[in-house]
Amino acid sequence: MPLLLLFILVPMAEIALFIQVGDRIGLGWTLAIVILTAFIGTALVRNQGLAVWQRANQAMAENRMPLEEVFTGLCLLVAGVLLLTPGFLTDTIGFLLLIPPVRSFLGRGMWDLLKARGSVRYTHIHTSQDFHGPGAGPRGDGGTDRQGPVIDGDYHEVDNDKRDPQ
Repeated sequence: MPLLLLFILVPMAEIALFIQVGDRIGLGWTLAIVILTAFIGTALVRNQGLAVWQRANQAMAENRMPLEEVFTGLCLLVAGVLLLTPGFLTDTIGFLLLIPPVRSFLGRGMWDLLKARGSVRYTHIHTSQDFHGPGAGPRGDGGTDRQGPVIDGDYHEVDNDKRDPQ
């Protein structure tokens, strides 16, 4: 229901803004502004998107989860859609999503909300690249919470008395 309400109210607000702005500056300038914001927004989204793509690849190469980069990419996707949608309200929200401090604020809020709901569980698994042998635990003080690296796998039990001769 809230999504349906959003799909009704946003176009109504956009139409009202078009009428107000068009009445003040004229139809030609109103259309020029809408087209110009679409071009500028597309260029900004493309540039920031490429930078986020590079940071995500670097994070994965460093064996880190690119959580911030994924959220930033999602914000840029939404910003791109909003900036290509004709309207002043959608353009304003789209341009706000292109500002890194705004994305950071939204990301922290989203993360806190997900943690409060219990929807997020984050675990760091030691790999061969970041495990430095016995005594090199996550506390960094020589203590360890695990005995060696975590290896994910499947197994089946073999009874030595009932093995197939091969």
